[in-house]
Amino acid sequence: MTATTEGYASRPGGAQAELLAEVNKHETERNLDLVWAEFRNYQQGIMPAGPGAHELTEFFAHIDGKLTTSETGPPKTQRSDREVLNLLTRRAQTLHLGTANYCWFSDPSRALCLKLAGTPNADRPLAGMCDSARCPQATHHPCHRPVWAEHAAQTKTFLGSLGPTRKTERARLQADFNRALGVLDAIDTAINQTKE
Repeated sequence: MTATTEGYASRPGGAQAELLAEVNKHETERNLDLVWAEFRNYQQGIMPAGPGAHELTEFFAHIDGKLTTSETGPPKTQRSDREVLNLLTRRAQTLHLGTANYCWFSDPSRALCLKLAGTPNADRPLAGMCDSARCPQATHHPCHRPVWAEHAAQTKTFLGSLGPTRKTERARLQADFNRALGVLDAIDTAINQTKE
């Protein structure tokens, strides 16, 4: 039995530690690719939406400013995409994927999910408690639009099937439907917005 399970323990050199390291490596690469793609979207005028959009746009503007030439000094050039990725790496480390949003978990004290759960000192967001329409660290992007559109359609269907005596549930679902439509509208507006 010892020979069968040896190496699976979480200790230096164990298979569990190696697997976790490999998963973390892939997650880091994925996050960097996503931040790079969103930065390129920003450069093309496709802006994020959601409560955290302004902060993310300011970050991208700061990075973009480092890439442009300065009128008071010599031109600042980036010799490769790798240098731009190095500038984006810190933000990529804060990225957590939600079903219908990106969570830029840079400050636990501002995370709505942690406030709702009563765990303000956690080191990771609680994706199951995410309310990305209200969290100041959440953004919505064009890739999230289909999820919000499906949610709005399903909520509308449920609203239509409720009887007249279900007033409390109707009010809750109507608020949820209105929120989904608001997020969809914000995503559509941000997609067509240009950099200021």
